[in-house]
Amino acid sequence: MPNNNLTHLLQDLMQQVGISSFKELSRIAGVSERQILRLRQGKVKQMRVDILLQLSQTLQIKLSDLITNFSVSSEQDENISNSALTTHNPAPRKAEPNLLQEVDNLKREYERSQLALAQQRDLLQQEFQQIIIQILEPLLLQWPTAAQRAKDNQQLAAIKVVPLVKKPLEKLLEVWGIEAIASVDEEVPYDPQWHQLKKGSSQPGKLVKVCNIGYRQGDKLLYRALVNPIEE
Repeated sequence: MPNNNLTHLLQDLMQQVGISSFKELSRIAGVSERQILRLRQGKVKQMRVDILLQLSQTLQIKLSDLITNFSVSSEQDENISNSALTTHNPAPRKAEPNLLQEVDNLKREYERSQLALAQQRDLLQQEFQQIIIQILEPLLLQWPTAAQRAKDNQQLAAIKVVPLVKKPLEKLLEVWGIEAIASVDEEVPYDPQWHQLKKGSSQPGKLVKVCNIGYRQGDKLLYRALVNPIEE
């Protein structure tokens, strides 16, 4: 059962930041209503530090104050004064040294885990970028030279330059599991799910001609292929 004194204290803190219900507090803080019930029961020690941090930030009070005010033993249940419910910033009661030490340890552990996650994200991003660079290596190394040669020699056949772009792009799409929807100038039955008319009108199943290909990733549509109706 919720502790009445703690429930009133929590409601007072909520009122100060414009939160009208426990459900709204749950939504804004991003924690479950079960966790809020634990707070109302004084079961702070059973709550994760990240949840306590989210609640303290939402209620705009210090984490140590939140833990101190809502850590109530059976002997302390009836000693929460009503004056604490009416002050804008309720004064924290004196906490046990062991509890404060536990709070400090939890904060340090949380900060270490956040730092480790950030470092892991950076590492994953670097690895991802390295994979992409390896796939695009022929394009990165050869395209500037090919572009300059085409500029110097206006008669250079475009077919000699196209593979420099086409092969790395196809390899990249393959790695990402992205498939082309039809090919340019292909005649396909019109399907509104995968095709978009560039002009005119057509009925599903009637032949249309692809002018710009589309892309999908598995069953997920990325871009519809642009098509034109075939005049009969």
